[in-house]
Amino acid sequence: MLIDGYEDEPLVAAEDLLAMPGFWAAYLLWMCQTEENDPDPLWFGADEADADAAYEALTDEEHWPVFRIPFADGHSALIVGRNVAGDLGTEYFISHPEWDRHGHLATIDGHQAGPGLSWHELTHIADTPDPEAPGVHAPHVRLLLLLPALGDSNLPGDAAALISSALIQVGVAEDQAPGVADALLHDHPLWEPAEWALPSPSPLSGTAQHFPGILHCDDPHSPRCGIRLAQGITREHSDRLARALGTWPTP
Repeated sequence: MLIDGYEDEPLVAAEDLLAMPGFWAAYLLWMCQTEENDPDPLWFGADEADADAAYEALTDEEHWPVFRIPFADGHSALIVGRNVAGDLGTEYFISHPEWDRHGHLATIDGHQAGPGLSWHELTHIADTPDPEAPGVHAPHVRLLLLLPALGDSNLPGDAAALISSALIQVGVAEDQAPGVADALLHDHPLWEPAEWALPSPSPLSGTAQHFPGILHCDDPHSPRCGIRLAQGITREHSDRLARALGTWPTP
């Protein structure tokens, strides 16, 4: 399994890890950590042994997990466990078979970069699976897998309810899910909520490297601030990506 820049790394398709009883605790628990919150795997319906086993699988230095989230028009969101010894991290990308290189969404590690997705993009990707492509197709699972890349200061009123519903579907108790959803959506440990907007066409705006239709992030630490989401793609490919992300009118 090859991804640009990872040709020599031990990448493996990892969708089977989703069935591990401690997966969601291992994958999302860190997002709930605040000065007030000391999260517990039990929040996700798992015990410490289950969470530890899932964490070991997610951080296996000999098998770097890749979660594939195919969406409209041949695009895929990719989540890569970059399991370098002593420098663990998670990368969030968008790819397309006609692109020369992937688009960078976010990085979660000691030198984080993000946020990488607006709420609209997150939910649109989650709700537009490509059933013909391999990977994760269940919308609620796609939503939770991409959630760590989110950072949006304009969440809709039903955002917490949508996340809560997704959590219940993966095994979080109904009475626990609203509190976990609230913790996941607020006080991201790595970045602040950002503003997202379509870029101005004026070259004086500092966004001249953008094609129209792709949202721009105002956080300077985001890979999506000041440059195109996918470098080197044509205007046609950019328009197709914008439509796939739900941010540009369909023809």
